Amino acid sequence: MAEIKDPENTIVMELKSGTVTIELLPDVAPQHSERMKELARAGAYDGVVFHRVIDGFMAQTGDVKNGNKNEGFDLRMAGTGGSDLPNLPAEFSKLPHDRGTLGAARSQNPNSANSQFFINFKDNHFLNGQYTVYGRVIEGMEHVDAITKGEPPADPDMMISVKVAADA
Repeated sequence: MAEIKDPENTIVMELKSGTVTIELLPDVAPQHSERMKELARAGAYDGVVFHRVIDGFMAQTGDVKNGNKNEGFDLRMAGTGGSDLPNLPAEFSKLPHDRGTLGAARSQNPNSANSQFFINFKDNHFLNGQYTVYGRVIEGMEHVDAITKGEPPADPDMMISVKVAADA
């Protein structure tokens, strides 16, 4: 079990292969960290698929509107939506997109991040300064590595549950 220093800013994600523990970085990206906690506490991420998983690059998920495998799921629409909450402004920092970091997915507009995020499979420094980094996997990266690949995967894996550690 990961040593959780700050349960209020730690996410516990259950995948089919095991638990992934994510340390949020509210000192670096307070609005993105708060959004993830808000959606996790609402249960919005539970059942949401990884709709874009590129081997050697990243695994993307978090489309709470169109990506829930348990609620009217249409794989063709997964990845096109967000949440009912407003988009977030970019919170770029000097933190690099290293293996295991969480990045905010967005459109071409830097201020369009909402609920979608990606986890880097490897160091992707070409993303530095272009996408908000707001968390890092502190345990369970082997479970992220095991997520079914594809754009989209034919039978995508999902986040079974996503909780704030303080609530678990």
